[in-house]
Amino acid sequence: MVPNAQQDEGSMKQRDGRIMVIDDSLVVRKILKTCLVRADFQVECYENGVEALCSLQAPERQALPELIILDIMLPKLDGYEVVIQLKRRPELSGIAVVMLSRKDGIIDRLKGRLAGANAYLIKPFHINEVIQVVRDLLHTVPDVVGSQ
Repeated sequence: MVPNAQQDEGSMKQRDGRIMVIDDSLVVRKILKTCLVRADFQVECYENGVEALCSLQAPERQALPELIILDIMLPKLDGYEVVIQLKRRPELSGIAVVMLSRKDGIIDRLKGRLAGANAYLIKPFHINEVIQVVRDLLHTVPDVVGSQ
């Protein structure tokens, strides 16, 4: 990310590359965090949706992530429900969501899109594909956090 980069006609804010990873697999979290940090993103990780949602709503939180990479099969609250909860809250609804799952059926992808996900990737994933999807979404999603 280039410091002090010009905004695209005022419709996009300067992005700082904040990403949240929510996955119950420690290995997946470590792989994603390591690779995304190497690609100049700031990454925070959570093992379940309840902890992540609590963190997003914490009064002491300094900044929201621009994008969330979210597993579907999570303990406590599945990924579909996490997306639904995000999209119900105006201050969180503009965060882009990439669902990441072993489920690769058309119904699973449709459920993800209907819940509000912007993209759906299948495990096992290629990290270059994940990084490209993240970059594409951060480049094309306008700064609408809290404005829907």
